[in-house]
Formats: sequence, C-alpha cells, structure tokens
Amino acid sequence: MNVRRRSSAAALAAIAVIGAAAAPAVAADPSPSSSPSKTAPSGLYGTTDPQYDGVWRQSLALLAQDTAGVIPSSTAVKWLTDQQCANGAFAPFRADPAAACDAKTPVDTNNTAAAVQALWAVGGHGDVIEEALGWLKSVQNKDGGWGYVPGTPSDANSTSVVIGALTATETDPEKVVKDGKSPYDALLTFALPCAKDKGAGAFAFQPDKDGKLLPNADATAAGVLGALGEGLVADAADKADAASCTDADKPTREGAAANAAAYLTATLAKDGHLVSALGGSADQPDYGNTADAVVALAAQGGADKAAEPLAWLEKNAAKWAAESGPAAYAQLIFAAHATGTDPRDFGGTDLVAKLNATGPAPQGVAAKDTASANADEKSDEKDDDSPFGVWWFVGVCLVFGIGIGFLLSNRNKKQQP
Repeated sequence: MNVRRRSSAAALAAIAVIGAAAAPAVAADPSPSSSPSKTAPSGLYGTTDPQYDGVWRQSLALLAQDTAGVIPSSTAVKWLTDQQCANGAFAPFRADPAAACDAKTPVDTNNTAAAVQALWAVGGHGDVIEEALGWLKSVQNKDGGWGYVPGTPSDANSTSVVIGALTATETDPEKVVKDGKSPYDALLTFALPCAKDKGAGAFAFQPDKDGKLLPNADATAAGVLGALGEGLVADAADKADAASCTDADKPTREGAAANAAAYLTATLAKDGHLVSALGGSADQPDYGNTADAVVALAAQGGADKAAEPLAWLEKNAAKWAAESGPAAYAQLIFAAHATGTDPRDFGGTDLVAKLNATGPAPQGVAAKDTASANADEKSDEKDDDSPFGVWWFVGVCLVFGIGIGFLLSNRNKKQQP
C-alpha cells in the first residue's frame, strides 16, 4: 500500500475523526431524532409489547442498520442473542432469558430465520448461528419446507424466510433435504399456474381446506425472494424484460419468480400499492407488503420494475412507519437498498436516523468505501507539503493515548457458522 503525504492540518483532522470514532455514536446525522430512545434500556428496539414480535423487529432493525452502514449497539445485539433457547431456536420473546425454554416456549421458524440473517450480518456470533441452523434443519418437513411452528404444514412465507437464512449463511438450500425434497421443491408447490383466471403466477400461502391454491400478495412477495434464493435484504437484478406469466412443463425457480413478479406488477398497477382488508372493513393500503413487493420486484427484474410502488412509498409511508416502529423503518430501508435509493432521504425522511432513535444508540458508522477513501487521498495530495505521511503522524499520537486497539479492530463480517 502506498502511503500518501498530507499536510499537518489534514493529519490533525484525521486524529479528530479517530477520537470521535472511539466513542459510541449515532449514525452521522445532527438531528434530534438521532438520539437514543430513553424507553428501551434493555436493548430492545421499539416500545410496544414484544410478546409477539420482539425477536422479529429486533432482527429487522439490526439487519437494516447493517445494510445502511451503521454498526449496531452491542447491547441491542446481546438482547437478541439472549433470546435463543438452548436447542438453537428463537421465540418471539422470552421475558426471562435466564429461564430455560420448555415445551411451552413458543419457538418458531420465522423468528429463528430472521435472527440468523441479522446475526450473520453483524458478525461474531458463529455458535449462535450454527445452533439456530441446526434447529431449523431438525424441524424441516418431509416436503422440504417449513411451517411457522414445527410440526405444522409448510407454507410459502416460512419456507422462504428459512431459505433466506440458509443462503445468507452461504448454505446451499438445494443440499438441505428431507426425504429427498429441498426447500425449493416445497416452495414451487405453492406457485399458481398461469392458466388460472385469477392469481395467475402468484404464490399461495398454503392450500386451503379444499386443497386449492389461492393467490396471496404477501406470500407472493416472499415467494419471489425465496425462489431466487434471496433473504430479507436483496440487491437489484440486472434489468430484465417485462415480466409475463409463462407456464412450463417443469417449473423452474427462476420461472416461478418471474411469474410471481408479473402477478405483483399487475396487482400494483391499479393504485401503486397493495391493499389489505381486516375484519370486513374497507380495503386499506398495505404499506409493509408494498415494501416487500418493491424488494421482490427489484430482485427479480431490476430497480426500474419497482419504480411505481417505490414512489408511492416515498410519498406516503412516513406516517405509517412512525406509528408502526422499528420493523416498518427496516422494511423501507430494505426497499431503498434494493432500488439504490438513499435511505437517509426517503421522500424527505431519514429512515436510518428514525430507526436508530427507536432503541439504543449504535456504536457508529462503518468506514467509507475504498473508492471514496481513494478519492479523498488524491484530493488531499494536491496541497501536501509535509515530509511525513499522515498515518505516521496519527500513529505517534495514538501511542500517546488515543488507543490503537479500537482503531484497528474490525468486526468479522462473514464468520462461518
């Protein structure tokens, strides 16, 4: 590595940055909303009752922070790891983590798979991840899939989120088999053929009581990502032709994903968002599933395919996220990431700062990427008149007490389970 010479002023500026990085800090944003929440001293993000969604929302929050380049709070990460049972499974919430899990502890595949994705992203928890994956494999159904609760029939959503956990940890779902069936085999059984008058190409959650497959937008968004082998966080694919539903004698994962994307595109065309109806009430915008659909469409066909629902979210989702909390902010950050949108200016809202404010302050922000760092070096080199390199100067100051250990420490981003 070439050491570039810089001015003493640049060196002093570098030292100031190091000093700031050595202390826990919120992601770089001066707004009051970036300050940590005073209502979550335990490390949990959000203030609502965590009985049903504690692990889920904590996992999404940590995963979204990592996606946005934020180093999560160690307290928040510990809260999540403390929720694991001795057998490797996670329940939505354990009020007393010191108490052993028993047969009444409501462990499930969705929370476990989400926790795996989050802990893999933040790094340093290989044992926790290995035990969680071992439990997931132990409760795999004979059709190759998973239900929400062990022992229940497989469904598209649960199977997809477990596929995400497997691929996130560099485990090939094709090789995770039960009775010769892989998760992909199970997932494809929920895909509707294009010949259907309604719901052509969609995924069903499960067959209904009569064995029929009914289209489900939530399951379809999840199914697209599962069929593609993607997790909760997905990058945009290269641009693809307009999605259209095409039947094949033997459906492939890619074909099923394309068909499902075509269904989502058609469903979103009317209003730019998905809808939901609760208890017979009038249809309401479904912000969360719309955000999931944005990720799915971008992952399957490129960011352009998700432009319309993304624009609708940027215009309308801020109030929903503020009312719904950490998981909602995380879903919007995932949508921003998948489409190359700045999550710190999402329709005028800094999603990252808002998320950070719902729990303990993050440790800081990740280092700038190499390209940006190199550009800065070239700029500084132009007015350099120092006989020594900046890092020599910084190193001398570090010896006098700044603390080189923290500077050089770096989390293990991809620790193998």
